[in-house]
Amino acid sequence: KMAEAVSPITRQVAKEDREDGTPSVDIRLEDVEDCLIYDRHGVSVPFKKLYQDGKSVIIFVRNFLCYSCEEYVEDLSKIPKEALEDADIRLVVIGQAAHYHIEPFCSLTGYPYEIYVDPERSVYQKLGMKREEKFNDSANRSPHVKSGMFMGQLKSIWRAMTSPVFDFQGDLHQQGGALIAGPGPRVHFYHCDTNRLDHMPINWLLQLAGVQQTLDFSDKPKIIDV
Repeated sequence: KMAEAVSPITRQVAKEDREDGTPSVDIRLEDVEDCLIYDRHGVSVPFKKLYQDGKSVIIFVRNFLCYSCEEYVEDLSKIPKEALEDADIRLVVIGQAAHYHIEPFCSLTGYPYEIYVDPERSVYQKLGMKREEKFNDSANRSPHVKSGMFMGQLKSIWRAMTSPVFDFQGDLHQQGGALIAGPGPRVHFYHCDTNRLDHMPINWLLQLAGVQQTLDFSDKPKIIDV
């Protein structure tokens, strides 16, 4: 497919504004297209490879030890392959650990789709993702995080202590986000997480990307006719 000639500038839509599409932050994919990301074998690819030939839903996680990111990616793993194929979209997760942490994270979460790492956090930084947590009492908690903060943090610490390579698998202060882009430099949606519970609901992201089905993540995914 040929990339579409469109403006590479988009505006962030905050969770609370998603119904009316109120804009707040501008980004340019030209600033990050040549940043290198790495697959599970340590092989580098430019970031633009993820979206230049088609539409992609790209999820940036905090770190691979983060309990809320683990539970969010567990729900991403429940998305049926057919739903992505029918909408002709790619689903990609990006972390900021070393590449050798990818396999254990995929084994832990059951995540079967594409995953890369940005160990230098180049893409994170250039897209303006937050590096500190900010909690708002009125903010909606992620529907994909089942653990409470105290038990979740204990679980993360235990995983760090029992890991064959003891490290924190990324900057603990770095927050994640979500991006829907492509084909070419076109950006359909961009969101920066403000804290570990500020993930965009998966169904909403999928519908923005063109998926015509709604999934039930309460137990196991069931397709509901829309």
